[in-house]
Amino acid sequence: MKSGKHAISGNWASLLLPIEADDNIEFNKLGDEIDILVDAGVDGIYSNGTAGEFHNQTEEEFDKIQFVLAERCQRAGMPFIIGACQPDPAIMLNRVRRAASHMPAAIQVILPDWWPLTDSEAIDFLNRASDTASGIPLILYNPPHAKRVLASTELATILASAPGVTGVKLADGGKDWYADARAHLHGVSLFVPGHHLATGVNEGVAAGSFSNVACLSPGGAQRWTDLMQTDIGVALEIEQRICRFMDEHIVPFRQNLGYSNAALDKLLAAVGNWGPVGTRLRFPYRWIPDSEAERLRGIAKQELSEIII
Repeated sequence: MKSGKHAISGNWASLLLPIEADDNIEFNKLGDEIDILVDAGVDGIYSNGTAGEFHNQTEEEFDKIQFVLAERCQRAGMPFIIGACQPDPAIMLNRVRRAASHMPAAIQVILPDWWPLTDSEAIDFLNRASDTASGIPLILYNPPHAKRVLASTELATILASAPGVTGVKLADGGKDWYADARAHLHGVSLFVPGHHLATGVNEGVAAGSFSNVACLSPGGAQRWTDLMQTDIGVALEIEQRICRFMDEHIVPFRQNLGYSNAALDKLLAAVGNWGPVGTRLRFPYRWIPDSEAERLRGIAKQELSEIII
């Protein structure tokens, strides 16, 4: 989904870390994964979101991940965004500085997360991050599990004084949430959850998604995203089935068994079986067994035939 309204838009696939039994990152597999995502024709690839386990890697590993991503994407002409997220503000600013050297389309940051920031502190941090990024636009990642989840009016106040932030990745809501977003956040690229993207497009709010549906099938998520430009009614019907599949088969692993969102996204990738990712997370986080992915694969193909072919 390309749009003249937003410089960065569409279906962005998350770079997931292939983790070996010794807890090391398998960088050869990571490179293969990037090549597969490029071949799938996604609108872009982003690193170091929650599913990319940004919170659980060394700075040396961070640098190597971004080098591999930038080198492969630049060679292929694939847009990429680097996540510089880290709960520690000093470490995060250093990540922003190093990420900027790769000239990504944008750099994603969170608000420092040990203690919630006030509005003025958030503005100060985002402006410092923007200066450190040397003109590369910032995407603010404000997930539901952040220490401070910003309402539309709060976001509008902060972003009005932090012009380097051009987009926000966030959770959406119902009709009232979309009305508030239209009223207060026009001109901001909003990235909604992947399984709600058709609704976000239909509401005239979403620029795109850093997509969990792309975890399931990067190519299928791209076809669905492109369909939103030609037949939003069919795309909305597919969204209903995607949401039902998530609610019935994926979300219970978090709600009933306590698995992390990263574990859920890696499970989706294993269900889709499109690349060398695997379900394993880094210690101390538990991952969902591969046997569950095998069990769900047939269900996903039956219920989401447009996404998983």
